[in-house]
Amino acid sequence: MTLLAAADFAVERKPDRVIITDGGRPVATYVFRDEKIPRPYFAHVHAPGAMQVTRNHPPVAGVDAMDHDTYHPGVWFGFGKVSGHDFWRHKANIVHLRFVQKPAVRAGRVTFTAENSFQSTGGERICRERSRITLAARPAGYLLIWETTFLPEGRDLVFGDQEEMGLGIRVATPITVKPGGGTILDSVGRRNEPEVWGNEAEWCDYSGTIAGRRAGITIMGDSRNFRQNRHHARNYGVVVANPFGRQSFGKGPLSEVVVKPGETLRLRYGVLLHSGPEGSAPDLKAAFADFVAQK
Repeated sequence: MTLLAAADFAVERKPDRVIITDGGRPVATYVFRDEKIPRPYFAHVHAPGAMQVTRNHPPVAGVDAMDHDTYHPGVWFGFGKVSGHDFWRHKANIVHLRFVQKPAVRAGRVTFTAENSFQSTGGERICRERSRITLAARPAGYLLIWETTFLPEGRDLVFGDQEEMGLGIRVATPITVKPGGGTILDSVGRRNEPEVWGNEAEWCDYSGTIAGRRAGITIMGDSRNFRQNRHHARNYGVVVANPFGRQSFGKGPLSEVVVKPGETLRLRYGVLLHSGPEGSAPDLKAAFADFVAQK
């Protein structure tokens, strides 16, 4: 495996997005205002070597599957049921309020903190959210750390039991299982949708071949999160790391996670963006330990 020694990150802030590059090559775009997608997300996400590992956004007709074009922009947090509201299908909005810490390169890493408001379409405030973002060059690739904290707005905050709850990725078409020929692999050794879907694991990787090179994305849930993730993993190219679903996966009684006023709920994820020669593979067990150790 080729180890990534360092990166020359730069950020460019625009009125609706933050563009991240490494030595002038694209890494990712953080979009915090979008009329069609009322929640923040990362699009055009690349592994080292300028290998795009998320689906084109918007998808390209004749190249990509066109489904869920506004639901699956790249890498995002989405929730199908929070206090009765659907933030997955854009029936409620996650509104960017401000940057508590402005996007910048600090000590060789891209870092920023955004404050968002979960709101019903009628403008009712459900909760505040603080997202702390870090992008670092690590031995196995680029490591995107997305740590988010939820703060109720005056009443109980209730996370429901659905498949679409948590951190999602939509991978580039060439590395999908179908039709791209890629592979889904979790930390237990299960492969592809029939084995991975709905089961708990520390991490879930989606990898394949792009232009003769190996490339992929690994979602990793911090072991200090309140519950290990189940993975809503589909062969057509989506994975959602979901700590909330239980009955929806056929794994037990209905789950409701309640956060009372004055309390908080914190979730921390790592998204490893990796690439290398065809036939190589990153040490994902070591990469997971490296993620958990990061501050």
